[in-house]
Amino acid sequence: MTDPEAPSAENPWPVAMLGSKIKGYIDRLGSVWVEGELTQWNNARGIVYAKLKDLDQDVTVSLTVWSSTMQRLTEQFAQGDRVVALVKPDYWMRGGTLSMVASDLRHAGIGDLLAQLERLKATLRAEGLFDAQRKKPLPFLPQCIGLVTGKDSDAEKDVLRNAQLRWPQVEFRVKHAAVQGDRAAREVAAAIRELDADPEVDVIIVARGGGDFQNLLVFSDEQLVRTAAACDTPLVSAIGHEADSPLLDLVADLRASTPTDAAKRVVPDVAEEAARVQQARGRMAMRMSSLISGEIERIAALRSRPALADPGVMVQQRAEDLIRMVDHGSRLMQLRVEREETAVHRLAAELRALSPQRTLDRGYAVVHAGDTVVRDPAQVSRGDALRIRVAAGELTASAD
Repeated sequence: MTDPEAPSAENPWPVAMLGSKIKGYIDRLGSVWVEGELTQWNNARGIVYAKLKDLDQDVTVSLTVWSSTMQRLTEQFAQGDRVVALVKPDYWMRGGTLSMVASDLRHAGIGDLLAQLERLKATLRAEGLFDAQRKKPLPFLPQCIGLVTGKDSDAEKDVLRNAQLRWPQVEFRVKHAAVQGDRAAREVAAAIRELDADPEVDVIIVARGGGDFQNLLVFSDEQLVRTAAACDTPLVSAIGHEADSPLLDLVADLRASTPTDAAKRVVPDVAEEAARVQQARGRMAMRMSSLISGEIERIAALRSRPALADPGVMVQQRAEDLIRMVDHGSRLMQLRVEREETAVHRLAAELRALSPQRTLDRGYAVVHAGDTVVRDPAQVSRGDALRIRVAAGELTASAD
Protein backbone atom coordinates (compact mmCIF):
# COMPACT_ATOMS: atom_id res chain seq x y z
CA MET A 1 0.00 0.00 0.00
CA THR A 2 1.47 3.33 -1.00
CA ASP A 3 1.92 6.31 1.26
CA PRO A 4 -0.74 8.86 0.35
CA GLU A 5 1.75 11.64 1.20
CA ALA A 6 4.47 10.21 -1.03
CA PRO A 7 5.18 12.43 -4.00
CA SER A 8 4.08 11.28 -7.44
CA ALA A 9 3.66 12.70 -10.87
CA GLU A 10 0.09 13.54 -9.94
CA ASN A 11 1.00 14.80 -6.47
CA PRO A 12 4.60 16.21 -6.60
CA TRP A 13 6.32 18.03 -3.76
CA PRO A 14 7.07 21.67 -4.05
CA VAL A 15 10.79 22.44 -4.27
CA ALA A 16 10.59 24.16 -0.90
CA MET A 17 9.27 20.98 0.70
CA LEU A 18 12.11 18.94 -0.80
CA GLY A 19 14.62 21.49 0.43
CA SER A 20 13.02 21.53 3.86
CA LYS A 21 13.14 17.76 4.17
CA ILE A 22 16.81 17.68 3.01
CA LYS A 23 17.71 20.41 5.47
CA GLY A 24 15.85 18.65 8.28
CA TYR A 25 17.69 15.41 7.57
CA ILE A 26 21.08 17.15 7.38
CA ASP A 27 20.44 19.17 10.52
CA ARG A 28 20.00 15.92 12.43
CA LEU A 29 23.55 14.94 11.53
CA GLY A 30 26.03 15.79 14.27
CA SER A 31 29.41 17.53 14.13
CA VAL A 32 32.52 15.47 13.39
CA TRP A 33 36.27 16.06 13.61
CA VAL A 34 38.07 15.64 10.28
CA GLU A 35 41.74 15.95 9.34
CA GLY A 36 43.22 17.20 6.12
CA GLU A 37 45.32 19.83 4.34
CA LEU A 38 44.05 23.32 3.63
CA THR A 39 44.36 23.77 -0.13
CA GLN A 40 42.43 27.04 -0.08
CA TRP A 41 42.04 29.72 2.59
CA ASN A 42 40.29 32.90 1.47
CA ASN A 43 39.25 35.50 4.03
CA ALA A 44 36.40 37.61 2.67
CA ARG A 45 35.47 40.35 5.15
CA GLY A 46 35.90 38.13 8.17
CA ILE A 47 34.28 35.02 6.68
CA VAL A 48 36.69 32.36 5.48
CA TYR A 49 35.96 30.06 2.57
CA ALA A 50 38.36 27.12 2.56
CA LYS A 51 38.90 23.73 1.02
CA LEU A 52 40.08 20.72 3.02
CA LYS A 53 41.81 17.92 1.11
CA ASP A 54 42.32 14.37 2.28
CA LEU A 55 45.96 13.61 3.11
CA ASP A 56 46.06 10.37 1.09
CA GLN A 57 43.30 10.52 -1.52
CA ASP A 58 42.12 13.11 -4.00
CA VAL A 59 39.00 14.02 -2.05
CA THR A 60 38.14 17.61 -1.11
CA VAL A 61 35.32 19.27 0.84
CA SER A 62 34.49 22.95 1.13
CA LEU A 63 34.54 24.64 4.52
CA THR A 64 32.95 27.85 5.74
CA VAL A 65 34.31 29.51 8.86
CA TRP A 66 32.02 32.26 10.13
CA SER A 67 33.48 35.44 11.56
CA SER A 68 32.28 34.57 15.06
CA THR A 69 34.30 31.35 14.90
CA MET A 70 37.35 33.17 13.50
CA GLN A 71 37.30 35.52 16.49
CA ARG A 72 37.50 32.57 18.87
CA LEU A 73 40.44 30.87 17.14
CA THR A 74 43.81 31.41 18.83
CA GLU A 75 45.97 30.11 15.96
CA GLN A 76 46.74 31.52 12.54
CA PHE A 77 46.01 29.41 9.47
CA ALA A 78 47.12 29.53 5.87
CA GLN A 79 47.01 27.49 2.71
CA GLY A 80 49.12 24.37 3.04
CA ASP A 81 48.52 23.86 6.77
CA ARG A 82 47.58 20.43 8.07
CA VAL A 83 44.56 20.84 10.36
CA VAL A 84 41.78 19.09 12.23
CA ALA A 85 38.39 20.75 12.03
CA LEU A 86 35.09 20.29 13.84
CA VAL A 87 32.59 20.47 10.99
CA LYS A 88 28.86 20.12 10.60
CA PRO A 89 27.03 19.87 7.25
CA ASP A 90 24.76 22.77 6.40
CA TYR A 91 22.21 22.90 3.60
CA TRP A 92 21.31 26.28 2.14
CA MET A 93 17.76 25.96 0.85
CA ARG A 94 17.72 29.10 -1.27
CA GLY A 95 20.76 28.08 -3.30
CA GLY A 96 20.33 24.35 -2.93
CA THR A 97 23.99 23.95 -1.89
CA LEU A 98 25.59 21.81 0.77
CA SER A 99 28.58 23.08 2.71
CA MET A 100 30.53 22.20 5.81
CA VAL A 101 30.60 24.79 8.56
CA ALA A 102 33.67 24.62 10.81
CA SER A 103 33.04 25.55 14.42
CA ASP A 104 36.60 24.83 15.56
CA LEU A 105 39.96 24.53 13.85
CA ARG A 106 43.38 23.42 15.09
CA HIS A 107 46.74 22.65 13.64
CA ALA A 108 47.23 18.91 13.43
CA GLY A 109 50.24 17.46 15.20
CA ILE A 110 52.51 20.49 14.84
CA GLY A 111 51.93 22.29 18.11
CA ASP A 112 54.93 20.64 19.74
CA LEU A 113 56.99 21.09 16.58
CA LEU A 114 56.26 24.80 16.53
CA ALA A 115 57.24 25.14 20.17
CA GLN A 116 60.51 23.26 19.56
CA LEU A 117 61.16 25.39 16.51
CA GLU A 118 60.68 28.60 18.48
CA ARG A 119 63.05 27.41 21.22
CA LEU A 120 65.70 26.49 18.63
CA LYS A 121 65.25 29.85 16.92
CA ALA A 122 65.75 31.67 20.22
CA THR A 123 68.91 29.67 20.93
CA LEU A 124 70.43 30.35 17.52
CA ARG A 125 69.55 34.03 17.73
CA ALA A 126 71.23 34.26 21.14
CA GLU A 127 74.37 32.72 19.62
CA GLY A 128 74.40 35.45 16.98
CA LEU A 129 73.86 33.16 14.01
CA PHE A 130 71.16 35.46 12.61
CA ASP A 131 73.21 38.68 12.97
CA ALA A 132 73.52 40.76 9.83
CA GLN A 133 77.22 41.55 10.43
CA ARG A 134 78.23 37.91 10.09
CA LYS A 135 76.65 37.54 6.66
CA LYS A 136 79.14 37.39 3.79
CA PRO A 137 78.67 39.38 0.57
CA LEU A 138 78.10 37.45 -2.63
CA PRO A 139 80.77 37.62 -5.36
CA PHE A 140 79.89 39.90 -8.26
CA LEU A 141 80.52 37.26 -10.91
CA PRO A 142 80.93 33.73 -9.51
CA GLN A 143 82.96 31.48 -11.78
CA CYS A 144 81.47 28.32 -10.28
CA ILE A 145 78.16 27.98 -8.38
CA GLY A 146 77.40 25.08 -6.07
CA LEU A 147 73.77 23.95 -6.19
CA VAL A 148 72.11 21.67 -3.63
CA THR A 149 68.67 20.53 -4.76
CA GLY A 150 66.48 17.53 -5.52
CA LYS A 151 67.37 15.43 -8.54
CA ASP A 152 65.44 16.41 -11.69
CA SER A 153 63.45 18.93 -9.65
CA ASP A 154 61.80 22.05 -11.02
CA ALA A 155 63.99 24.06 -8.66
CA GLU A 156 67.15 22.71 -10.32
CA LYS A 157 65.80 23.47 -13.79
CA ASP A 158 64.74 26.98 -12.78
CA VAL A 159 68.13 27.86 -11.31
CA LEU A 160 70.17 26.44 -14.21
CA ARG A 161 67.95 27.89 -16.92
CA ASN A 162 67.69 31.39 -15.48
CA ALA A 163 71.39 31.57 -14.57
CA GLN A 164 72.49 30.49 -18.05
CA LEU A 165 70.07 32.92 -19.67
CA ARG A 166 71.70 35.74 -17.71
CA TRP A 167 75.33 34.60 -18.11
CA PRO A 168 75.85 31.67 -20.53
CA GLN A 169 79.45 31.01 -19.36
CA VAL A 170 78.48 30.37 -15.73
CA GLU A 171 79.45 26.94 -14.37
CA PHE A 172 77.58 24.83 -11.83
CA ARG A 173 78.64 22.11 -9.43
CA VAL A 174 75.32 20.34 -8.69
CA LYS A 175 74.87 18.06 -5.66
CA HIS A 176 71.59 16.17 -5.55
CA ALA A 177 70.04 15.47 -2.17
CA ALA A 178 66.67 14.56 -0.76
CA VAL A 179 64.76 17.74 0.06
CA GLN A 180 62.08 16.11 2.19
CA GLY A 181 61.86 13.06 4.37
CA ASP A 182 63.96 11.63 7.17
CA ARG A 183 67.27 11.63 5.28
CA ALA A 184 66.87 15.07 3.72
CA ALA A 185 68.56 17.13 6.45
CA ARG A 186 71.56 14.79 6.58
CA GLU A 187 72.03 14.73 2.81
CA VAL A 188 71.62 18.50 2.36
CA ALA A 189 74.12 19.18 5.16
CA ALA A 190 76.63 16.74 3.61
CA ALA A 191 76.23 18.39 0.21
CA ILE A 192 76.84 21.84 1.73
CA ARG A 193 80.01 20.64 3.47
CA GLU A 194 81.29 19.05 0.26
CA LEU A 195 80.72 22.18 -1.81
CA ASP A 196 82.17 24.40 0.92
CA ALA A 197 85.38 22.35 0.83
CA ASP A 198 85.67 22.78 -2.96
CA PRO A 199 88.01 25.78 -3.60
CA GLU A 200 86.49 26.37 -7.05
CA VAL A 201 82.97 26.98 -5.71
CA ASP A 202 82.35 30.72 -5.15
CA VAL A 203 78.77 30.57 -3.83
CA ILE A 204 76.32 27.87 -2.77
CA ILE A 205 72.56 27.80 -3.49
CA VAL A 206 70.22 25.50 -1.55
CA ALA A 207 67.01 25.32 -3.60
CA ARG A 208 63.60 23.72 -3.28
CA GLY A 209 60.40 24.73 -5.02
CA GLY A 210 58.27 25.48 -1.96
CA GLY A 211 56.02 23.03 -0.14
CA ASP A 212 53.84 22.80 2.95
CA PHE A 213 55.03 23.65 6.42
CA GLN A 214 55.83 20.10 7.47
CA ASN A 215 57.85 19.37 4.33
CA LEU A 216 59.90 22.50 4.96
CA LEU A 217 60.76 21.48 8.53
CA VAL A 218 63.79 19.73 7.03
CA PHE A 219 65.37 23.14 6.46
CA SER A 220 64.96 24.03 10.13
CA ASP A 221 66.95 21.00 11.32
CA GLU A 222 69.52 22.15 13.87
CA GLN A 223 72.49 20.30 12.40
CA LEU A 224 71.66 21.49 8.89
CA VAL A 225 71.28 25.08 10.09
CA ARG A 226 74.55 24.97 12.02
CA THR A 227 76.33 23.48 9.00
CA ALA A 228 75.07 26.36 6.87
CA ALA A 229 76.12 28.91 9.52
CA ALA A 230 79.65 27.46 9.66
CA CYS A 231 80.02 27.55 5.87
CA ASP A 232 82.93 29.73 4.68
CA THR A 233 81.46 30.03 1.18
CA PRO A 234 78.56 32.51 0.81
CA LEU A 235 75.29 30.58 0.96
CA VAL A 236 71.91 31.44 -0.57
CA SER A 237 68.67 29.90 0.71
CA ALA A 238 66.08 29.50 -2.05
CA ILE A 239 63.40 27.35 -0.43
CA GLY A 240 60.61 29.29 -2.11
CA HIS A 241 57.99 29.60 0.61
CA GLU A 242 56.82 33.08 1.59
CA ALA A 243 54.38 32.15 4.35
CA ASP A 244 56.77 30.06 6.46
CA SER A 245 60.45 30.95 6.64
CA PRO A 246 62.65 27.99 7.71
CA LEU A 247 65.64 28.65 9.93
CA LEU A 248 67.98 28.12 6.97
CA ASP A 249 66.66 31.42 5.57
CA LEU A 250 67.77 33.22 8.73
CA VAL A 251 71.37 31.94 8.81
CA ALA A 252 71.94 32.11 5.05
CA ASP A 253 73.95 35.03 3.71
CA LEU A 254 71.06 35.78 1.35
CA ARG A 255 67.43 34.65 1.28
CA ALA A 256 65.86 34.33 -2.16
CA SER A 257 62.09 34.11 -2.48
CA THR A 258 62.26 31.41 -5.19
CA PRO A 259 64.90 29.39 -7.04
CA THR A 260 64.41 31.72 -10.01
CA ASP A 261 65.04 34.71 -7.75
CA ALA A 262 68.20 33.02 -6.44
CA ALA A 263 69.58 32.68 -9.98
CA LYS A 264 68.86 36.35 -10.65
CA ARG A 265 70.41 37.48 -7.37
CA VAL A 266 73.58 35.38 -7.74
CA VAL A 267 74.31 35.70 -11.47
CA PRO A 268 74.50 39.14 -13.10
CA ASP A 269 72.70 39.70 -16.40
CA VAL A 270 75.29 39.85 -19.18
CA ALA A 271 73.08 42.17 -21.23
CA GLU A 272 72.58 44.55 -18.31
CA GLU A 273 76.29 44.52 -17.46
CA ALA A 274 77.22 45.10 -21.10
CA ALA A 275 74.82 48.05 -21.17
CA ARG A 276 76.36 49.42 -17.98
CA VAL A 277 79.85 49.04 -19.44
CA GLN A 278 78.72 50.80 -22.59
CA GLN A 279 77.20 53.60 -20.54
CA ALA A 280 80.39 53.91 -18.49
CA ARG A 281 82.49 54.00 -21.65
CA GLY A 282 80.19 56.65 -23.07
CA ARG A 283 80.54 58.76 -19.93
CA MET A 284 84.31 58.29 -19.97
CA ALA A 285 84.49 59.26 -23.65
CA MET A 286 82.42 62.37 -23.01
CA ARG A 287 84.58 63.25 -20.02
CA MET A 288 87.82 62.72 -21.93
CA SER A 289 86.48 64.66 -24.92
CA SER A 290 85.50 67.54 -22.65
CA LEU A 291 88.89 67.44 -20.92
CA ILE A 292 90.82 67.38 -24.21
CA SER A 293 88.68 70.18 -25.63
CA GLY A 294 89.38 72.28 -22.56
CA GLU A 295 93.12 71.68 -22.85
CA ILE A 296 93.04 72.52 -26.56
CA GLU A 297 91.32 75.79 -25.74
CA ARG A 298 93.89 76.53 -23.04
CA ILE A 299 96.78 75.85 -25.44
CA ALA A 300 95.13 78.02 -28.11
CA ALA A 301 94.75 80.82 -25.56
CA LEU A 302 98.39 80.51 -24.56
CA ARG A 303 99.55 80.47 -28.17
CA SER A 304 97.51 83.57 -28.92
CA ARG A 305 99.45 85.58 -26.36
CA PRO A 306 102.04 87.99 -27.92
CA ALA A 307 104.98 86.26 -26.26
CA LEU A 308 104.13 82.95 -27.89
CA ALA A 309 102.64 84.32 -31.10
CA ASP A 310 106.04 86.02 -31.91
CA PRO A 311 108.74 84.71 -29.53
CA GLY A 312 111.32 87.07 -31.15
CA VAL A 313 109.49 90.02 -29.66
CA MET A 314 110.12 88.69 -26.17
CA VAL A 315 113.85 88.16 -26.94
CA GLN A 316 114.10 91.60 -28.51
CA GLN A 317 112.41 93.22 -25.53
CA ARG A 318 114.76 91.43 -23.16
CA ALA A 319 117.76 92.39 -25.32
CA GLU A 320 116.71 96.05 -25.25
CA ASP A 321 116.24 95.82 -21.50
CA LEU A 322 119.71 94.28 -21.20
CA ILE A 323 121.29 97.01 -23.34
CA ARG A 324 119.60 99.68 -21.26
CA MET A 325 120.74 98.03 -18.07
CA VAL A 326 124.35 97.66 -19.36
CA ASP A 327 124.39 101.32 -20.49
CA HIS A 328 122.94 102.43 -17.20
CA GLY A 329 125.49 100.34 -15.31
CA SER A 330 128.32 101.75 -17.46
CA ARG A 331 127.25 105.32 -16.74
CA LEU A 332 126.99 104.54 -13.04
CA MET A 333 130.47 103.00 -13.02
CA GLN A 334 131.91 105.98 -14.94
CA LEU A 335 130.31 108.40 -12.53
CA ARG A 336 131.59 106.38 -9.61
CA VAL A 337 135.12 106.33 -11.03
CA GLU A 338 135.05 110.07 -11.64
CA ARG A 339 133.85 110.69 -8.11
CA GLU A 340 136.57 108.48 -6.70
CA GLU A 341 139.25 110.17 -8.88
CA THR A 342 138.15 113.57 -7.58
CA ALA A 343 138.36 112.26 -4.05
CA VAL A 344 141.85 110.87 -4.70
CA HIS A 345 143.01 114.17 -6.14
CA ARG A 346 141.64 116.00 -3.13
CA LEU A 347 143.31 113.62 -0.73
CA ALA A 348 146.56 113.84 -2.72
CA ALA A 349 146.43 117.61 -2.53
CA GLU A 350 145.82 117.46 1.19
CA LEU A 351 148.65 114.98 1.54
CA ARG A 352 151.00 117.12 -0.47
CA ALA A 353 150.06 120.15 1.60
CA LEU A 354 151.09 118.27 4.70
CA SER A 355 154.22 116.73 3.11
CA PRO A 356 157.74 117.83 4.33
CA GLN A 357 158.67 118.18 0.70
CA ARG A 358 156.07 120.89 0.38
CA THR A 359 157.74 122.73 3.24
CA LEU A 360 161.10 122.36 1.57
CA ASP A 361 159.60 123.71 -1.64
CA ARG A 362 158.73 126.87 0.19
CA GLY A 363 162.49 127.45 0.97
CA TYR A 364 162.90 125.65 4.24
CA ALA A 365 165.71 123.18 4.89
CA VAL A 366 166.29 120.23 7.23
CA VAL A 367 169.67 119.92 8.96
CA HIS A 368 170.92 116.46 9.92
CA ALA A 369 173.79 115.78 12.28
CA GLY A 370 174.43 112.19 11.58
CA ASP A 371 171.06 110.51 11.78
CA THR A 372 169.58 113.20 14.02
CA VAL A 373 167.55 116.16 12.83
CA VAL A 374 168.98 119.30 14.35
CA ARG A 375 166.35 121.31 16.06
CA ASP A 376 168.60 123.23 18.47
CA PRO A 377 172.11 124.69 17.82
CA ALA A 378 173.20 123.17 21.06
CA GLN A 379 172.86 119.76 19.46
CA VAL A 380 176.07 120.29 17.41
CA SER A 381 179.62 121.37 18.13
CA ARG A 382 182.03 123.31 16.12
CA GLY A 383 183.40 121.37 13.29
CA ASP A 384 180.60 118.71 13.23
CA ALA A 385 179.61 117.51 9.76
CA LEU A 386 176.17 118.53 8.75
CA ARG A 387 173.81 117.45 5.95
CA ILE A 388 171.41 120.06 4.84
CA ARG A 389 168.27 118.86 2.98
CA VAL A 390 166.71 121.43 0.67
CA ALA A 391 163.93 121.12 -1.88
CA ALA A 392 166.18 120.10 -4.74
CA GLY A 393 168.67 117.91 -2.85
CA GLU A 394 171.23 117.79 -0.05
CA LEU A 395 174.26 119.92 0.91
CA THR A 396 177.11 119.19 3.27
CA ALA A 397 178.53 121.68 5.71
CA SER A 398 180.36 121.89 8.99
CA ALA A 399 179.30 123.69 12.12
CA ASP A 400 181.15 126.98 12.78
